[in-house]
Amino acid sequence: MPSTKTVLYCEGDGSVPLLDWLDTVPDKARAKCVARIERLREMGHELRRPEADFLRNGIYELRAALQGINYRVLYFFHGREAVILSHGLVKERVVPPKEIEWAIARKRKFEAAPQKHTYGEFES
Repeated sequence: MPSTKTVLYCEGDGSVPLLDWLDTVPDKARAKCVARIERLREMGHELRRPEADFLRNGIYELRAALQGINYRVLYFFHGREAVILSHGLVKERVVPPKEIEWAIARKRKFEAAPQKHTYGEFES
């Protein structure tokens, strides 16, 4: 199966929410999140629980846990050819609705202007 292009979402000001978040995450948790991203690259639309799950409105989550802390990377697909990594978060019981809303807003921005909101492919 060919790998799925994995793109980092970029804000209009040039910031990359996922990279900014990954810089704040402990090394072992970051490694688990990167491993999940690699699996997403390998599996694309076929990745399922327990590694990934659908949230709503075209937004999905990559799921990683370490020492009782739940790390999530929110993402969406751009057609069949690419997955766009929106941002990461630490969650309690559920992914907060505001986090999903941010990902939905980023999805709309990306669809309107893909070049403007593409930082580049994810490099592990």
